[in-house]
Amino acid sequence: MDTTTKPEQIDYLRRRLFGAAAMTIAVAQLGMSGTANAQSTKTSSKLLTTMPGTHTSFRALKQIEAGVLNVGYAEDGPDNGPAVILLHGWPYDIHSYVDVAPLLASAGYRVIIPYLRGYGTTRFLSSETPRNGQQAALGADIIAFMDALKIEKATVAGYDWGARTANIVAALWPERCKAMVSVSGYLIGSQELNRAPLPPKAELQWWYQYYFATERGRAGYEKYTHDFVRLIWELASPKWAFDDATFDRSAAAFDNPDHVAVSIHNYRWRLGLAQGEPKYDDLEGKLAELPAIGVPTITMEGDANGAPHPDPAAYARKFSGRYEHRLITGGIGHNLPQEAPQAFAQAVIDVDRF
Repeated sequence: MDTTTKPEQIDYLRRRLFGAAAMTIAVAQLGMSGTANAQSTKTSSKLLTTMPGTHTSFRALKQIEAGVLNVGYAEDGPDNGPAVILLHGWPYDIHSYVDVAPLLASAGYRVIIPYLRGYGTTRFLSSETPRNGQQAALGADIIAFMDALKIEKATVAGYDWGARTANIVAALWPERCKAMVSVSGYLIGSQELNRAPLPPKAELQWWYQYYFATERGRAGYEKYTHDFVRLIWELASPKWAFDDATFDRSAAAFDNPDHVAVSIHNYRWRLGLAQGEPKYDDLEGKLAELPAIGVPTITMEGDANGAPHPDPAAYARKFSGRYEHRLITGGIGHNLPQEAPQAFAQAVIDVDRF
């Protein structure tokens, strides 16, 4: 697909004095490119160098009741710092941000990373609540989470399900969203749009969605959850050489008793094979109009993303505020925050200063 502006590669070299020794640390070069409406990148904030896999745990893990959930979340940084909420995708977990969190905390941000419904230590408060994975429900969860933490406004950032959820928060509750970072851009969808068939090669990429549409698929995901997830990781990030320990840290999140139900409902709802909850009808009606997002935004893409994702030229005009797109090179796949934490953290800092 043609783009309106040819991307230009931008190399960053950043330095920071580290500790009493004032040791200068050179930051690895990051490949980035701009698209239509791209703005010049700010580089005034300096980050410590962090290689992917440097950290394996979070400073603090907490729980809070929010809406229909008791939400488990990681937190780092000063309590009075500007709030940043980082949202993970499927089938991943909060460890996607285990290297991003300390980078942002060192820059003075209050970093909050919730387990989405159906993951980790997040639980439904009532057994009667539908194990609903529709997009509006996840967006409403984050607003309830912000209310519970008394956060009036935050920068939201994510990829996969997390990017879609960040898009929804920014589109429907812009007064609660200071800025946004979204991997793979604009991901808001509708059941009506999802009824339209795609070209065969594009449909092939969604094989698991059709598998989940069957009872065999639900049973298969339930029986082989960890094997299934590992396959998705390998397909979505073909050049990411993650080890067993990295996978196992995230795999524990999929033992959540609601994980299979929420996952299956999400993909069936997209195809119109499962009903949503009536209380979200108004929100879904607004989302079906594919609203523009006016908050300052940086979208990102890895150069080796093996998962289905739109071309940046297809969504650039959905961002009506200050906007920039960055291509992260070096074999970066779908789980961009974990594979390129330095680039992701820098995008959060930069968009906050637009």
